[in-house]
Amino acid sequence: MRALSVASMIRRAVSAGQYAPGAKLNEVATAERLGVSRNTLREGFALLDADGIIDRVPNRGVFIATPTPESVRDLYRAREIVEPAALRWGRDLDSAALDAMDGAVHSAETALVDGDFTAVGLGNQKFHRAVVAAAGSALLDEEVERLLARMRLVFLLAERANAEFHRPFVAVNRTITDLAMSGDREAAADRLRESITSTGSDLEHLVTLFRTE
Repeated sequence: MRALSVASMIRRAVSAGQYAPGAKLNEVATAERLGVSRNTLREGFALLDADGIIDRVPNRGVFIATPTPESVRDLYRAREIVEPAALRWGRDLDSAALDAMDGAVHSAETALVDGDFTAVGLGNQKFHRAVVAAAGSALLDEEVERLLARMRLVFLLAERANAEFHRPFVAVNRTITDLAMSGDREAAADRLRESITSTGSDLEHLVTLFRTE
């Protein structure tokens, strides 16, 4: 159970952008910071390795994973099925879920006005979490936490190329939210799927270029 908690804490830190792709995790320092034994930390690392969030390199150590074109393609193929389905058929797409989506978009809109693109990215992430939560499945929420942690690593690479990478998604997410709030689930889901598919293609190309530099 302790290892699960350790993996979750590191996963959340990755989602918050506290680790960059390729960063080395010092075992002693990380264990001390989390207040766990090195054995427990290693068990947590094993879980994160299975999630694709870290790479354990023999004789070198543990590193935050660097996305590959294949991993980006796989992530976005999952997202373009799961997220639109949550919008179209989610059992918990009620006023509270819609308020959560609206609040996430509003926070991104405010951050955009302030020129805080880190906060814009976090608002975008909150929006997608709110979309998945509309499915009403704790199991799906848990799986998406893993997906979004890996997505954050992809976004960090994109932000290196373009600090304003998340800017276009603010307007897209507003359109999706407004459609959902008007009761047009189908149009909202279709617009979301279109956005995810297009973004996945762009990011796969970007990661390919990054790895060949």
